[in-house]
Formats: sequence, structure tokens, C-alpha cells
Amino acid sequence: MSTNEAITRLGAAVSALGDLDVSAWSEEALREQLGDLSVNLCALDALLSKVADGVRARGMRIEEPIAA
Repeated sequence: MSTNEAITRLGAAVSALGDLDVSAWSEEALREQLGDLSVNLCALDALLSKVADGVRARGMRIEEPIAA
């Protein structure tokens, strides 16, 4: 996968997560999805840490963008 494709796909994942609003889910829906949600959130956390660690290992910093 090319670098540009990876960044594009990462942006799409961020957009998809931005659309996820569990506060709008019913208790029943949240209970039904909790297992899959937990698995995916834990996997996402591990992968984000891996990418961030890879950046830091090369002596670079990850910084929050400055609001315009």
C-alpha cells in the first residue's frame, strides 16, 4: 500500500469514528454491540500506539494541530 493510500484510509477511518455516537444508542443496542465494540477499540488503541511509537522511534514528535 502506498503512503498516500494509507493516509487516505486513515482519514476515512477517522471520519467513520467521528460519525459514531454511542450516546444515541439504546442501552439494548449498546449491550448487543459491546463485545465487538470493545474488540475493535482495543485493536485500534494497540495500532495507534504502534504507529505513534514508530514515529517517536525515529526521533519525531506527534503534535496536535493548532486550531485555526
